Amino acid sequence: MVGDGARPWDQQWGEDMLRPRPLEFETAREMYERSALTDPDRPVLSYFDTTLTAAELDAQADALAAWLQARGIVAGDRIALYLQNVPEFVITIVATWKVGAIPVPVNPMYRQAELRELLTDSGARALVVLQDLWHDVAAHVADETSVEIVLSTNGLRYLRGDDARPSVLEDVAERPVPIGEDFRTVVEEHLGQRPRLVPLTGDDVAFLCYTSGTTGPPKGAMVTHRGTVFSSQNFRDMRGLDDHDVVFAVAPLFHITGLICTISLGFLVPMRMVLGYRFDAGEAMALIERYRATFTVGATTVFIAFLSHPDFASRDISSLTKIICGGAPIPPAVLERYESVTGVYMYNGYGLTETTSPTFGTPTGARSPVDPRSGALALGVPLPGTDCVLLDDAGAEVGFGQPGEIVVRGPHVVPGYWNKPEETANAIRDGWLYTGDVGVMDEDGWVYMVDRKKDVINAAGYKVWPLEVEKVLYEHPAVREAAVIGVPDSYRGETVKAVVSLAPGEQATPEELIEFAKQRLAAFKYPRVVEIIDDLPKTVSGKILRRALRDGEAPVTT
Repeated sequence: MVGDGARPWDQQWGEDMLRPRPLEFETAREMYERSALTDPDRPVLSYFDTTLTAAELDAQADALAAWLQARGIVAGDRIALYLQNVPEFVITIVATWKVGAIPVPVNPMYRQAELRELLTDSGARALVVLQDLWHDVAAHVADETSVEIVLSTNGLRYLRGDDARPSVLEDVAERPVPIGEDFRTVVEEHLGQRPRLVPLTGDDVAFLCYTSGTTGPPKGAMVTHRGTVFSSQNFRDMRGLDDHDVVFAVAPLFHITGLICTISLGFLVPMRMVLGYRFDAGEAMALIERYRATFTVGATTVFIAFLSHPDFASRDISSLTKIICGGAPIPPAVLERYESVTGVYMYNGYGLTETTSPTFGTPTGARSPVDPRSGALALGVPLPGTDCVLLDDAGAEVGFGQPGEIVVRGPHVVPGYWNKPEETANAIRDGWLYTGDVGVMDEDGWVYMVDRKKDVINAAGYKVWPLEVEKVLYEHPAVREAAVIGVPDSYRGETVKAVVSLAPGEQATPEELIEFAKQRLAAFKYPRVVEIIDDLPKTVSGKILRRALRDGEAPVTT
């Protein structure tokens, strides 16, 4: 499956995607500079009622970069961004690249222990933080870390004073900051100043991105400038994006999806980026309608939220015709429902932090097939420039149709984890990333996710893949979201449990859902236990956290 003429997925891509594709830029900063300098009056960033041009964004990034250098920030220093989707995030990324430092995006849902661990591991010297997050979280741990510089914002600077505050910002406090510097003041006082540009190479780290922690403690993946440019080009060409497109940032900017699919892709195309603080289905649809956004990348849960929102029928989001759904495999029933309502086909995609986002994708004009055995929708086919093998537990390559661990190689694979040589050696071997995901490849090169290795349920010796059970539950009209986990069982060792949330206005009992699955699955696969809750726990990017559901589960006696 690696190459030498044996790449069945090549036939899926058009000639333009398969021809030799050199990197158009060595670094993400060069990519940005082309965007900023080519058309300085171009609208580049919109945030509710305010829009910044390329020239305005660049001037503010220059001001911030000059201030950082004056405060002693040098090449290679880490700058943590503990922010929601606000313009300050993008400005700080650009400023950090200008001075040769490394941005460290931080999940704004992190609390004290998590933030302390990340700041300590990264050795960040500077922290750009929302005021509320400073008061509630960061102020309690910053003194225990290497942070020397604090720059704060309330997330309201780029709102017009005469406009009503959007509902997603109603709880944002306007309160003084007792420590650190104010972002707005720093930028305004240094406008017109320019930093000393520090040379960068493709091997330098563009983002130090911490994994979501769904399979263990977060690790800092060293995303390179070369990988950022490579992945941005792949996304642009895969979806045929041009400067008439507008991207709406559904994904949080701290996540690899937001970093690549909004910021770096926005600079490459170039296209306007639209931000909305944090995801709220109602505000998101209003911004998509207002700015006629054409493109977005989000988890399945985002589009379920759109369909379930009371404003869905009254909002005009018809401009949103280029959608990539990622973060977790798409239940076919969700894809079919979204297309039946909107007429828009959601293209599947797959990637990891360690692969700088995209690895597999569905070519434009194609439709991801469904595996007839498991009912799983194909993730896509490997993107141009990506090598892929599927390996068994002994490290031998499996044949078509056989499950194996997905292992990939390409310019987008990170060189390793920050200060973690053992974890790096375990996950990345001779340039090949061992993803920990189990998949199947068919003879045409389509790859189907079976599941995470650690999520496989062993019920009395039978392997049960949660995705297969979840796919069936999503076919029930009352089910909005579903997650399947293994729980201890005194008889089987493990048994299958489903945790579901119901669609608005729908009703179903656990017994009804168990019977529904029982009629459609083998006896060892259907859930013996169903729990109905209001909302399933998720990462900020929308990925359902099975691990959180497993924690603290009591044994089942059968």
